[in-house]
Amino acid sequence: MLISRRSVLRTGAAAAGSLVLPRFAIGQTERPSITIAVQKITNSNTLDVLREQSNVGERVFFGSIWESLIGRNLRGQLEAQPLLATEWKRIDDQTVELKLREGVKFHNGDELTADDVVFTFSRERMFGETEPKNRNTIKAFEQIPTPRAGKELPPEVPAVARRAWPDLARVEAVDKYTVRFYNATPDVTMEGRLLRYGSDIMSRRGWEDSASYLDWARKPVTTGPYKVVHFTPDTELLLESHDDYWGGLPPLKQIRFVEVPEVASRVNGLLSGEYQFACDIPPDLIGEIESNAGFEVQGGTIPNHRLTVFDKHHAQLVDPRIRRAMTHSIDRQAIVDSLWAGRTVVPAGLQWPYYADMFIADWTVPEFNPELAMSLVKDAGYKGDPIPYRLLSNYYTNQVATAQVLVEMWKSVGLNVQIESKENWAQIMERGDTRAVRDWSNSAPFPDPVSSIVNQHGPNGQQQQIGEWENAEMNQLCEFLETSVDRAARRKAFARMLVICEREDPAYTVLHQNATFTAKPKSIQWKASPAFAMDFGPGNFAI
Repeated sequence: MLISRRSVLRTGAAAAGSLVLPRFAIGQTERPSITIAVQKITNSNTLDVLREQSNVGERVFFGSIWESLIGRNLRGQLEAQPLLATEWKRIDDQTVELKLREGVKFHNGDELTADDVVFTFSRERMFGETEPKNRNTIKAFEQIPTPRAGKELPPEVPAVARRAWPDLARVEAVDKYTVRFYNATPDVTMEGRLLRYGSDIMSRRGWEDSASYLDWARKPVTTGPYKVVHFTPDTELLLESHDDYWGGLPPLKQIRFVEVPEVASRVNGLLSGEYQFACDIPPDLIGEIESNAGFEVQGGTIPNHRLTVFDKHHAQLVDPRIRRAMTHSIDRQAIVDSLWAGRTVVPAGLQWPYYADMFIADWTVPEFNPELAMSLVKDAGYKGDPIPYRLLSNYYTNQVATAQVLVEMWKSVGLNVQIESKENWAQIMERGDTRAVRDWSNSAPFPDPVSSIVNQHGPNGQQQQIGEWENAEMNQLCEFLETSVDRAARRKAFARMLVICEREDPAYTVLHQNATFTAKPKSIQWKASPAFAMDFGPGNFAI
């Protein structure tokens, strides 16, 4: 029987006194195991950071499985901190040298050395046949990997690798614990690229011992505090403690992530003690969950924005005036107030204040102006033909409700946008006459615009790789932003990129800053990170 989320909360409130404790004993000497209910584990059904570039992947990867040379402080404000490297320095505008942390053990017991870092950034593992300084878009298609006899990389892997490192020429071992990264062009963001999603280190022997890419990608050998026991796609991921973890003994014996697509089921399982954490809680349920004396909800805004994305090649969207009309017909603040209970904000376009001097402070999202939107629709000669809107069912929090609101707003200015429900991202991305509008979110993993607008919408960003959108001037500016060391000129280029992508030739429109909320028993002492990642490392879990 399908239970509504409202009835779940009523049932939970009545029984809260007997359901507060999770299913492990308080005061036990053996480390506990926990179960975390998520709406999705990974989209690609792999655990490869270069194949699974997603919000849901970030949650299970970072803080548990994968680690980079330079890390983000998940217990602070995501500032850079030493992780697998203890120190680093600039040799010149194109070279960075790092000292590795000694004594780090992989999940297979091997010690991390420079050889593993060099291999991680090799052609065999990462770049394939791609070349640095090649700004031609690398085509990639959203497909679930199929078993391969050998180690041939899925086309998405080198495509994503060049998205993260467009000009990396090579990585060399200076000695056992020292590596140098050589870029083919000057790049002021190399340190940021080292901490970004996808620059995480793997065991060379772990790769060599795997029978195929897919075998490795479902059980990668890395350095994180937890290692993969088994992964059943679309069902569960079981991790266990990596007792030789360099940062100290992990506080949990096992972590089990289970897919529970329905919010009501996640909340019901939390209240009954079946799950110790329930992720992606909609804001309107926070107060009701916390009316149960033994439970709380943690979380808030994160460096990620929710977008509506356009395929400019769809017959109804070729004219940029229609896309502009769509951006001006959205009352973003109404969405924040009604669907997010005011717990997030409408940002200044696709950027974040932590860009510091690269932040364009006087920039705004397109104004809510229905009259202008209707005028643009009329001037474009739009005849009312359907504009398909491909939609997943609440992959993002409040996704369906937001889509329904957007469709009504577009309808009010004369646009016939029709929702088409899809089952997975492969169906969302598939080329065809019905690909016009879709949902997405964009993050900024380090404080520079190349980490977001270039990474996601530039020549090798996802939009261009799958053939949704391109703009010649934008692509020239992307190359300049990636190779110039003149910060004032870079800032001017970024400001122009915002004009192109959000006004003149819309690639997307920002709806609001994203926020993520996780429910748990108060008896568990744990602090949520200001990110999708869930940190269960030493010092961040107690009962």
